[in-house]
Amino acid sequence: MSKTNDKKLWSGRFKEETATILDEFNSSFNFDKRLYKEDIICSIAFAKTLAHCKIISSHESEEIIRGLNKILEEIETEPQAWFEKNKNEDIHSAVESRLINLIGDTGKKLHTGRSRNDQVITDLRFWLKEEVKLIISLLKELRGTFLNLARKHYDTIMPGYTHLQQAQPITLGHYLLCYEQKLHRDLERFFQTLERTDVLTLGSGALAGTSYPIDRKFLASELGFKNISENSIDAVSDRDFLLECLFNISLLNIHLSQWAEEMILWNTEEFKFISISDAYATGSSMMPQKKNPDIPELIRGKSGRLIGNLTGMLTILKGLPQAYNKDLQEDKELIFDSVDNIKIVLHISNEFLQNITFNKDKMYESVNRGFISATDVADYLTKKGVPFRIAHEVVGKIVAYCIERNRQFKDLSMSEWNSFHKLFGDDIIEKIKVESCINSRNIYGGTAPEEVIKAIQRAEKRAI
Repeated sequence: MSKTNDKKLWSGRFKEETATILDEFNSSFNFDKRLYKEDIICSIAFAKTLAHCKIISSHESEEIIRGLNKILEEIETEPQAWFEKNKNEDIHSAVESRLINLIGDTGKKLHTGRSRNDQVITDLRFWLKEEVKLIISLLKELRGTFLNLARKHYDTIMPGYTHLQQAQPITLGHYLLCYEQKLHRDLERFFQTLERTDVLTLGSGALAGTSYPIDRKFLASELGFKNISENSIDAVSDRDFLLECLFNISLLNIHLSQWAEEMILWNTEEFKFISISDAYATGSSMMPQKKNPDIPELIRGKSGRLIGNLTGMLTILKGLPQAYNKDLQEDKELIFDSVDNIKIVLHISNEFLQNITFNKDKMYESVNRGFISATDVADYLTKKGVPFRIAHEVVGKIVAYCIERNRQFKDLSMSEWNSFHKLFGDDIIEKIKVESCINSRNIYGGTAPEEVIKAIQRAEKRAI
């Protein structure tokens, strides 16, 4: 196996060889070589289409397909050696050059009616379709884990927070369903992006279409594309589907980063809401007592990288004239990196979540400190006819009174309650219990255990 020569497939118009530094700067081979399989599959389908449309003979098509299958075998047998010996400006040129080397001039007919512009974007769409399906599968698994844990902890009591301050009591199941909702919306976005990715662009040529009678419906059927591009200029320049995917990945990781931040906090000595399995934590090279939450920290850290990839692609596209420009070569490293990273993030997030223990006693102990039922005390007065703003002020004064004396609501006598408002009755003691506070939130979407169970059932019935 050897490189045919250094002659470019487009060199006919040029009298001088390209400068070495241009070859190095122009080359995308080192990163787009991962599309070798997609390029060969799409080329095989194109060869079949050329024969189907009688642009080349059936014999020539079969010869091309045999050559392409031989190249696929070569690469998968010795990928490193093949890439080194057949290095070219991109994987598409490398495959075509090797094909010509294998079967001669018949190999030169493969590119009839095809441009690298529509070839590249077809390969990329073909690759991304399968990658998005993998992301969806991993996302469904993670969402399922949140659902399973929500069912297990539908009535586990914990403090809910705003501004990182204890706000109101909630159930752990309700908290877990918060992330199920976010992941459900992420799933919807990926399904929508998959629909817009599933478009055949081959047949668009460089930008104006092709004068050959390419049967694009036949070609789409061969490659399993659901839709066919409507405008050849748009087809070769469109990267909306990549942007959507980069955005979806960024937002998904932001959701997971928020969850990861809470896991980091909950793992601290100050919270102790969770315990991480030893298999999913790390230690310190200096401090023997440490058990570090590296997994959620790395998930949180990935956000900067993934948002950067999205920002990079947006910046590349800003101000590009139609149709294809070489700038678009920069799209692949960004999408490759984001896809690779989100897949491992989803996989490890799922395993991490399955290997933590929620410390229910610690959560319950925490929720019973302070004044987390203050809103319910105000609601108690409001339901007896006191305007909410007056009730709010009364309860604020009770909280200040307790803080000054290092006491809690449960420590107050009835005479003390009544000194703040005469409408407080004996039942206030029951109303301020966290169980009562939680059970009273039995509205659709609320934190009451019965509503959590209903929410789980609704989530399980959703199609995605």
